[in-house]
Amino acid sequence: MKIALFSDIHANLPALEACLADIDSKKPDAIYCLGDLVGYNIWPNEVINIIRQRGIPTIAGNYDFGIGRMSNDCGCAYKTDDEKDMGKISISYTNSIVQEEERQYLRTLPAHIRVEFQLNEDKLNLLLVHGSPRKINEYLFEDRDEKSLLRIMETAEADIMCFGHTHKPYHRIIGNEESNHYRHAINIGSVGKPKDNDIRGCYVMLTLGERSSVKEKNSILVEFIRFDYDVETAAKAVEDSPLPNAYAEMLRSGG
Repeated sequence: MKIALFSDIHANLPALEACLADIDSKKPDAIYCLGDLVGYNIWPNEVINIIRQRGIPTIAGNYDFGIGRMSNDCGCAYKTDDEKDMGKISISYTNSIVQEEERQYLRTLPAHIRVEFQLNEDKLNLLLVHGSPRKINEYLFEDRDEKSLLRIMETAEADIMCFGHTHKPYHRIIGNEESNHYRHAINIGSVGKPKDNDIRGCYVMLTLGERSSVKEKNSILVEFIRFDYDVETAAKAVEDSPLPNAYAEMLRSGG
């Protein structure tokens, strides 16, 4: 089974269209979205409606949660006063343009999706979250202490945990031969606002086979797929809007 997973579109319509075209060309068996459809660009309604029209199972990101409730807090951990000021402009602008039907959709999104596989003698639990199972806006960076990450996954009963929020993709395998239980923590990166110094969008293709097992370290295939999109169109849209121009430069630099 091939499962396509993407996240953190952030109202970037050209990126989403390119992402879905690339996914469609690979003919996955299932597609999931891990949230943050809105914020930072001018197409929140268009992005929401593409996801709705295609019936893609989607969970709420922190930005979706805030905008769905017309909050002035997106749950973002901005580090500087400048970032906070720009963030206020972004959430205010997004709140001003999201339509009521689209806002209602955001309010109905679930906090997580769990899929249980029985591919052989082992049960295999796939958990999809935005930030972490504990909190929608918790950041799970690649340098997270292994014991901490293991504890989070054990508590959530997750053998494969896919998440976004940091916009920085990685795959870590946690476990060893002694435990005879390998867990996969997968940050699927960002479609519309990458922060890993690569301007291309990113999504993940997860492949499970009949022999996929928690006991076999390499029995689960994780492929990070980068795709090109019209970055300049997305950046110019920001510059032609009330949004801070810094967001356009972030798209042009992948940072």
